[in-house]
Amino acid sequence: MRNEEWERWGDQEGGLREKQQRTTNNEQLTTNNEQRTTNNEQRTTNNEQRTTNNEQRTTNNEQLTKELIMQIGVPKEIKDQEFRVGLSPNSVRVLTDRGHDVFVETSAGVGSGFSDRDYQLAGASIVADAQAAWDRELVIKVKEPLKSEYQLIKSEQILFTYLHLAANKTLTERLIDSGVTAIAYETVERDRTLPLLMPMSVIAGRLSVQFGARFLERQQGGRGVLLGGIPGVAPGQVTILGGGVVGTEAAKIAVGMGAKVQIFEINVERLSYLESLFGSRVELLYSTAGAIETAVPNADLLIGAVLIPGKNAPTLVNRSLVAKMRPGSVIVDVAVDQGGCIETLHPTSHSQPTYVESGVVHYGVPNMPGAVPWTATQALNNSTLPYVIKLADLGIEALDTDPALAMGLNVNQHQLVHPVVKQVFPDLAARTAEFSLA
Repeated sequence: MRNEEWERWGDQEGGLREKQQRTTNNEQLTTNNEQRTTNNEQRTTNNEQRTTNNEQRTTNNEQLTKELIMQIGVPKEIKDQEFRVGLSPNSVRVLTDRGHDVFVETSAGVGSGFSDRDYQLAGASIVADAQAAWDRELVIKVKEPLKSEYQLIKSEQILFTYLHLAANKTLTERLIDSGVTAIAYETVERDRTLPLLMPMSVIAGRLSVQFGARFLERQQGGRGVLLGGIPGVAPGQVTILGGGVVGTEAAKIAVGMGAKVQIFEINVERLSYLESLFGSRVELLYSTAGAIETAVPNADLLIGAVLIPGKNAPTLVNRSLVAKMRPGSVIVDVAVDQGGCIETLHPTSHSQPTYVESGVVHYGVPNMPGAVPWTATQALNNSTLPYVIKLADLGIEALDTDPALAMGLNVNQHQLVHPVVKQVFPDLAARTAEFSLA
């Protein structure tokens, strides 16, 4: 009997434990369900937060897109016989595809072989006059503004073009007074090279010999010398002052024509490079005053190819030395837009490219590549477009992201900022410093 009671008691105790376990399990399930409910509520809250964040991002992106649409003006060049244009239709297409608005003055590209219709197909708007092209946030040109364009330059505008301020104090003063942000192609510098000057230097160097050969013809006032000569008659003598890009390209053409060629260069490493390029076909000479004085009187064609970025070119050939050259010899100074390295040479134009002094024909057209605008415009755009894109996308902040482009900044908010140009015009630098303090 006692055993049966123990068994009944054990069964009851076991049932009680099972009930307690079921209760505990149910309580745990309830807790878990409550946790799931809490988690679901948290997920809902998180999803709502994500939706809010996405909406905010969308709003921010829309606002950013609106802010980054740049209005870009492309005026027609007005310098004598300047047929290049700041942007080609292909460049315009790249910019409009990125959402920017481009306004091209009517007929601006005709001289380079681009019609207004070409620009319209690329997404540009054609405007009737220079004012409408200049009245934009970013203005892209080729040559420096002329006096008739000074009134069109305005504050809080970015101007991107060749400037060569060291040879033009009047323009420098106007840019300072206007408040414009002026970035010069020729002072953009990357890895000690001038990437936006190089394509035009290549063209100018090659043209210097082409034009020089032409003006050596008797009908053009020259000596009547054929640079390449013929069997039995000596070729002409080409003397090149400077062995940089211009001088190298000039030598290539002169050698190809069969002329005798000399290059004077002050950089010994550059002379070594030129030797590897030309071998014995070119006479390579270290540049000294005495060596130049010996060579110049024997030159049929003298080419000035000297460049100091941002500064006036030094005078290497004075007036008395020019007088020792043979009558009908020709001087072509590619450095004329930086003041020139020949004392007797001053700027000329494509309409009147030469004059005679001391019996020597002088050619001083500062925009030589304008003679071949179809080639020159495309070559220039190949180099400038990446920088134009940055300016269009970021505005003036592009200078903070690209040190090479920042080197191109010459004038900004009434300040003369390029260090080399400041050395050329210390009075203007001092004046802008006073303006800043005020």
